[in-house]
Amino acid sequence: MKSADHACPACGSSGMSTFYAVDNVPVNSVLLVMNRDEALGFQTGDISLAVCPQCGFISNIAFDEALTQYTERYEATQGYSPTFNKFHQALASDLIEQYDLHGKDIIEIGCDKGDFITMLCEMGGNRGVGFDPAYVPGRHPSPAADRLTFIPDFYSEKYADYRADFICCKMTLEHIPNVGEFVATVRRSIGDKHETTVFFQIPNARYVLCDVAFWDVYYEHCSYFTKGSLARLFRANGFEVNRLWTVYDDQYLMIEARPVEGISSATPLADEESPADTLKMVDYFVEHYETKRADWLIKLQEMKTAGKKVVLWGGGSKGVAFLTTLGQTLDDIAYAVDINPIKTGTFMAGTGQEIVAPAFLREYQPDVVIIMNPVYLEEITRDLQAMGLSPEIYTL
Repeated sequence: MKSADHACPACGSSGMSTFYAVDNVPVNSVLLVMNRDEALGFQTGDISLAVCPQCGFISNIAFDEALTQYTERYEATQGYSPTFNKFHQALASDLIEQYDLHGKDIIEIGCDKGDFITMLCEMGGNRGVGFDPAYVPGRHPSPAADRLTFIPDFYSEKYADYRADFICCKMTLEHIPNVGEFVATVRRSIGDKHETTVFFQIPNARYVLCDVAFWDVYYEHCSYFTKGSLARLFRANGFEVNRLWTVYDDQYLMIEARPVEGISSATPLADEESPADTLKMVDYFVEHYETKRADWLIKLQEMKTAGKKVVLWGGGSKGVAFLTTLGQTLDDIAYAVDINPIKTGTFMAGTGQEIVAPAFLREYQPDVVIIMNPVYLEEITRDLQAMGLSPEIYTL
């Protein structure tokens, strides 16, 4: 690791150290790119991950917020997957039961197309306000529409007048560079409404580091947390951490917190990683990254030499990171499959593979399918079998 002259965005300490760098990666992985030329000429930026030895937070210190776009073209919807829908519905049901969300006021920060807050309002009879510049009106007609308000903007202090019993923020904090200021903004907006529950869901950095999942490192994700670093961030900004847990094969990290006055001095929960623990995980990632990258390059070259037709299953961020980090071109892999019909006919940023619907594979007859997220292995295997296909299957 190399010392970086960069203050930690989470705790403000100096002395961050860089440990992983990838240059010239697409600055958006899930924008709808409508032609191959646009995809191949997509704007790029650099990744330089650095870890804070004081709090364990990991940041892309090369991140430039001005390069990323969150508009109606931003398409990260996972709700076309039965596996994901089952998880999402179970999560909504759990939160409604756990926090008695019936007839309550709910805010979702970073609501994307509104799927989850709509579910909470439908299932619990709640009233909801969702914030997201990528929101698309009318995507999901709902019987709860009269109890839902969507604001196509980034959440900020100017919306502090919106008060809630429950504040939800899923898969958003990792996109925000100044995480300390953001969590402080949420706390200030709550004010003295101490009964408000705050729930955040983010990618789990422990999973990324210990699995050496370099395909889970992409430009839009500029902030990475373990349980310990996430809890320390919330306590430092006026929250009591009540619960920390992981779900979705440990890929997602969840936190439940309540506001308190001042900085929380509560004892850390039993399974919170210390900053030293995170440094050990970073060392593990560094020690094994080149070997894992080389293993994949060997596999892919063997497939190419054998004349096998290879497709990726997953036309989102993991796919973009996998292709760009490994330098794969259209000559290596021609197509990416995605079950989201809105992505069909669009192209992978940076490398230009066309994104096709699963039904395309009946005609294409791939020899190899590489699944970008192993949590979908069973679902995708069933889909392939239903089409009469039996390719070799690899998972990341």
